[in-house]
Amino acid sequence: MSTTQSERLRGLLEPLVSKRGLDLEEIAVTPAGKRRVLRVVVDADDGVQLDTCAELSRAFSEVLDETDAMGGAPYVLEVTSPGADRPLTEQRHYRRATGRLIKAQLTPEAGGGELTARITGVDDEGVDLEVPGVKGRKPTTRRLAFGEIAKARVEIEFNRKAAQQPRPASAAKDAASAESAAAAEADPTADDDENEEEA
Repeated sequence: MSTTQSERLRGLLEPLVSKRGLDLEEIAVTPAGKRRVLRVVVDADDGVQLDTCAELSRAFSEVLDETDAMGGAPYVLEVTSPGADRPLTEQRHYRRATGRLIKAQLTPEAGGGELTARITGVDDEGVDLEVPGVKGRKPTTRRLAFGEIAKARVEIEFNRKAAQQPRPASAAKDAASAESAAAAEADPTADDDENEEEA
């Protein structure tokens, strides 16, 4: 997708996302056989409900039908929440991951290497972390400025209690669950609202 197309799509779709109190995280157009997939990723502090994705999908379709931003070739519109493995690149990503375990690649200025730790706090300058103890030692705390983190992702914890998760169970937690539901809702025999539409 060209920069010009990306900017135009963002200009068209971001106001629809913002007025619902959500953030537009990503727009991507990828080939899929004879068609293309326009994937729009949205997020919020409390997660994104599937009904909201369906509502946005309809709103996006109306706007895109009125413009030539996607050209004349057929495409499938997919609206989803971020996957659990998405990179943490913005302050809001870290804030929404508070309480979660992350794996961070540190810059040379921070000593390099990888660090696995739990986010305990986030502000405009960086993150406060709890580093798990090893061999029976107590956990330690560490402060990292955003500039000291080369890249970071949330670590999936299959044995972590649901009550400790920062988002409510009703929120869409990853793209896989959202996309599975989207596929089901896109079935012409389904009665529910769609959040994946073909243009």
